[in-house]
Amino acid sequence: MAWKTSDAESLRSSDEQKRQKKIKLAIYITIFVVFQIIVITTMSLTVMKVKTPRFRLGNINVQSFESVPSTPSFDTKFTTQIKIKNSANWGSYKFNAANVTFQYQGTTLAEINIAKGKAGWLSTIKRNAEVSLNSTAITNSNLGTELSSGVLTLNSVGRLNGKVAIMFIMKKKKAANMNCTIAFDVAAKTLKSLQCK
Repeated sequence: MAWKTSDAESLRSSDEQKRQKKIKLAIYITIFVVFQIIVITTMSLTVMKVKTPRFRLGNINVQSFESVPSTPSFDTKFTTQIKIKNSANWGSYKFNAANVTFQYQGTTLAEINIAKGKAGWLSTIKRNAEVSLNSTAITNSNLGTELSSGVLTLNSVGRLNGKVAIMFIMKKKKAANMNCTIAFDVAAKTLKSLQCK
């Protein structure tokens, strides 16, 4: 009889050990699943989140600026940088060829072509450009008044179409727009301000 009791206790002990192993396994699986959910959520909120790259003009260095308020007319040459900033994405931004248009009150004065390219992940690429603008195309405007006031305001606009590739898996279309306002100091023949939205 004692042998049967001992055998029963041994079976019970063995069953208890199996039950505890199953509970431990269930706990480990639960912890692993929760950890994976946290990792996936963090990745989707940071690394996998695709932001629109920034498309801007960089520093402008005026080489020449001539104006005649009475005519009215102006002629200017300057160098600048086209910046494509992809510093918020964990993936490269491949963009198509595009152009940047320089305008005075909606009238196009010049265009710069931008060759297609790629901005690496968390980086910015810069392209140097030389720009020549004059008032030949401008008609029926208040250019004379603006030149007499001492400040000439121009705009540069453009649009880049491309795709951000995240970890070679996901590709998302993103269009980056440029809208910059350039103000020249007529008397000093220098750049007064450059503001990009």
